[in-house]
Amino acid sequence: MPASDPAVETSLPIRSDADLAWVRQQVRQSAANLGFGLVQQTKLVTAASELARNTLVHGGGGHVEVTPLTRGLTRGLRLSFVDSGPGIRDVELAMTDGYSSGSGLGLGLSGAKRLVDEFEIDTEPGRGTTVTVIAWTTGVPAARSEV
Repeated sequence: MPASDPAVETSLPIRSDADLAWVRQQVRQSAANLGFGLVQQTKLVTAASELARNTLVHGGGGHVEVTPLTRGLTRGLRLSFVDSGPGIRDVELAMTDGYSSGSGLGLGLSGAKRLVDEFEIDTEPGRGTTVTVIAWTTGVPAARSEV
């Protein structure tokens, strides 16, 4: 089970296209601060961008909770995208490559899942959706102790 310090959790609103840019910037900065490499940062920001857009377009807006994690010396970042929209009626179908409920390419949820280490959807039609992703650093930990 990942450990986290809830005192450092950040909640960012997702209500407009401008918020999408702010979310991407904050996710990149958080990942960099935790020691994620450039490729890892890019993957996480890409996943966050897709999920934030889904929150705005399909969920009618909401927020993302950004939480740094630790597991031993490994650092991670948990992103929970929360909306109060219509929910996802068929999660299995929504996770299928090529499926789109709008005019997109249909790679949002399934593409985001491939870019992170852990992926979970909690949805109830008529009550909203929470998509939580976790990515872990794979390189040298951000903070190393001298031996």
